[in-house]
Amino acid sequence: MSTSQPQLITQLNTGQPPVAVIGAGPIGLAAAANLAERGMAFVVLEAGPVAGATVSEWSHVRLFSPWSELVDPAAQRLLEQAGGWSAPDEAAYPTGAEWCEAYLQPLADLLDGGAGRVRYGTRVTGVARRGRDAIVDSGRESDPFTVHVSTPAGEERVVARAVIDASGTWTTPNPLGADGYPATGERTHAGQIVYGIPDFRDPVVRARYAGRHVAVAGKGASAQGVLIGLAGLAEQDPATRVTWLLRRPSVGDAFGGGDNDQLEQRGALGQLAKAAASSGHVTNVTSFRTESVTAQADGRLTLTSVNGRRVDDVDEVIVVTGFRPDLSFLSEVRLDLDPALSSARILADQIHPDHHSCGDVEPHGFRELTQPEQDLYLVGMKSYGRAPSFLAMTGFEQVRSVVAALVGDHEAADRVDLVLPETGVCNGAGTFDDPDALAVGGGCCGAPAAAEPQFVTLGRPTGA
Repeated sequence: MSTSQPQLITQLNTGQPPVAVIGAGPIGLAAAANLAERGMAFVVLEAGPVAGATVSEWSHVRLFSPWSELVDPAAQRLLEQAGGWSAPDEAAYPTGAEWCEAYLQPLADLLDGGAGRVRYGTRVTGVARRGRDAIVDSGRESDPFTVHVSTPAGEERVVARAVIDASGTWTTPNPLGADGYPATGERTHAGQIVYGIPDFRDPVVRARYAGRHVAVAGKGASAQGVLIGLAGLAEQDPATRVTWLLRRPSVGDAFGGGDNDQLEQRGALGQLAKAAASSGHVTNVTSFRTESVTAQADGRLTLTSVNGRRVDDVDEVIVVTGFRPDLSFLSEVRLDLDPALSSARILADQIHPDHHSCGDVEPHGFRELTQPEQDLYLVGMKSYGRAPSFLAMTGFEQVRSVVAALVGDHEAADRVDLVLPETGVCNGAGTFDDPDALAVGGGCCGAPAAAEPQFVTLGRPTGA
């Protein structure tokens, strides 16, 4: 293929153009499985070299959810019908690598044929209505999309009848800087800063952090995993020091719901992290919102907070402050997103970590995910924007409803069935200036009120 002139992929069959699915992760492949089951042409556009490419970047991490919650129902039906695939033990908890190897890649291989294609090394750089930018009204609902992609062979245009954006948020982690932008010096000293959860079983990684002073920024499950790994490292090398940076005024409920968490492994993680934080190897520094990173004469770093407080002699920084959606390639389509979360607007009140109650995210489908740009849907983690605690089974139900809507099966699209485990870990930043608020009972920081998940069936488009 020539790199000098964009190519046009028209469609995969003799009917309408395909549905373009952005991302070959768990939710993107679930969308493709539902499309395949409905007999709709589709093309999955994946920037990485394999299915679940972003999952493979945290392949060493064990998931909270068991296999029973990590396999899309439509995907399982297709895999079982094709033969040669054995369903994993439903009660087991896979690592990211196991999720990819035992499910995501086999599913992608199965989907890549017939009415569907899965294309790797294909990065989406833009989505638009064919021949129309965002300000043009006429023809928007009748004309197809053009999805601009970059490949090793050059630029292409994929014509699509609909777009399901399941690209997630992993590639755009939040920075160390407390105001949402990189702290002064954060980019300059990038060689000493890592985003995400290092694999402390790797000898090279262990050598990087053992015997060093490591600052950890963040308070969620990923931060807890880092604390556990570093505390274990410190048990073997007592010279290892850990400073845990929290923007809130106290540790408070950072360790979640414990035994009350219906995601058992998430509750267990919180308890292990609590033990690590109190092991003597970890120093908690609260009300610390990083403003700058500067180098000392010895090459170590000094982190300075907006209030002038400093943490000196830092060798390495691990940033686990959450993620945000990449909206850069959606600038020429019309979106209606929550101004704070960048999530689907209708979902925002339910998922906002400042004020939602644990386990109260209601089942939802295509109606909540519908954008002003007809037949464009943001699904999966991307539909939550900056909000945490997304569950794969929520995404599976999202795409089942969206695909049903695309084929005109409105009864199936409006029926949303989902079991939601309650959790004690969904606490937000809204009270980090008010330590007394953390002690108030109820709300999202209290223990779950119910002991069992609720099975919810919605038969009407009521906005739930």
